[in-house]
Amino acid sequence: MNQMVMLVLILVVFYFFMIRPQMKKQKELKKFREGLSVGDKVVTIGGIHGKILEVAESTILISVDTGKLRLDKSAISSSAEDKLMVK
Repeated sequence: MNQMVMLVLILVVFYFFMIRPQMKKQKELKKFREGLSVGDKVVTIGGIHGKILEVAESTILISVDTGKLRLDKSAISSSAEDKLMVK
């Protein structure tokens, strides 16, 4: 009986400290990507900084120093303004 209680307790702690925060982070990232609009400055997962020129259903077109790139929305990791505020 003691072992079952400990097992359940470990699972509850694991849920609240590992699974739940990760799900919350994924929701926030999805909301951020859905809210992208023309003119936003963004950073891709690969570290490319650019400005959004066009937003489609699942892709975006960004302007970079050397030209334009069409990327999947899932390749956007954060806003460039957020990165500038941290420094």
